[in-house]
Amino acid sequence: MRTFIAAKIHGVTVTACHLNYHGSQSLPVSLMQAVGILPYEQVHVVNLKNGRRWVTYALAGPEGVCTLNGAAAHNGEPGDELIVMAYRQEERFTGAKVAFVTHDNRLQETLAYPAEEEVIHDPATGS
Repeated sequence: MRTFIAAKIHGVTVTACHLNYHGSQSLPVSLMQAVGILPYEQVHVVNLKNGRRWVTYALAGPEGVCTLNGAAAHNGEPGDELIVMAYRQEERFTGAKVAFVTHDNRLQETLAYPAEEEVIHDPATGS
């Protein structure tokens, strides 16, 4: 089995940090549903401002709200933009869902990474 990207929320903005919380990452439930991330599912998080990366689990939160909780609160501050990713194990890549987010954590657009035999991306051209 190989591990492939399954879901990605790109550009969600941190609204609060709660160090004295029992842990995890809260995300707007509508964004989780848009890409298929379930409550308590493991997610990898990247902070676009400071480059920090961590693994935690997702909690469904209110619309517009994204919080860093517990130890993850040390990885960012309100206003930082994050990428949140979930993975799955399968023999071949079967596609992934991606949500792009506005600055107030609303769904802007979705797209799908297609399941293809060979996909070559050139970051310089965006294709």
